[in-house]
Order: sequence, then C-alpha cells, then structure tokens
Amino acid sequence: MNFWQKITGSDMTKEFKAFESRANKLPADYQTAWEKIKANLWPHADLTGRNLMPILDGVLGLLEEAAADGQRVHEVLGDDLKGFCSALAGEEGAITFRDKWRQQLNHTIAKKLGK
Repeated sequence: MNFWQKITGSDMTKEFKAFESRANKLPADYQTAWEKIKANLWPHADLTGRNLMPILDGVLGLLEEAAADGQRVHEVLGDDLKGFCSALAGEEGAITFRDKWRQQLNHTIAKKLGK
C-alpha cells in the first residue's frame, strides 16, 4: 500500500467491494447476519477503520465455511450478536474512538477548570 492509497482509503474501498461480493454469495439469513455484524463492529473501529479489515475478513470466512457446511446462522453466532462482535473487536468494554474522544474532552475541560 502506498502513501496515496493510505490517505484516500482506496485500498479499503477495494477490500470492501470484495467483501460485499463474497457476502452476496451467502444465503439470505447469512447476509442479514453479515449486515448486523458490520453495524456492531463499526463502533470499535479506529478513525480510518483499518483495524477492522482483518476482523471482517475472518468473520466473512467463518460465515462462508458455516454456510458451506449447512449450519444455521444461529448455531454459528449464538444468541448474543453484540457480545460476539465485542469479543471479536477485543474484550467487552473495549475502548472505542468515541470513548477516547470523550476522555480527551473531559480531561481538557478538567484542565481548563483547574481540577
């Protein structure tokens, strides 16, 4: 990846398109689960989202293998999809970029107030 690709994110766009084409080949219930997984993982992304690329690739591989084996989505992912995604992104309560910004803002305000 060169500097221009890193700045513009064009490398990630190509990867996302590849992910979506792979996901479109899955059964409908797996596609629904894929959309929910993406929605639950984005809060754990860094500013660019690059940290999620290997995680998304691994999850999509898991879904492809499970679909090929004939398993149901519920058997693979379980009842707690949000917990599954939190476990993928790190551990429960992992700090997201929003949490970092909130901490930074609180620290700056406390500093200005002299505390």
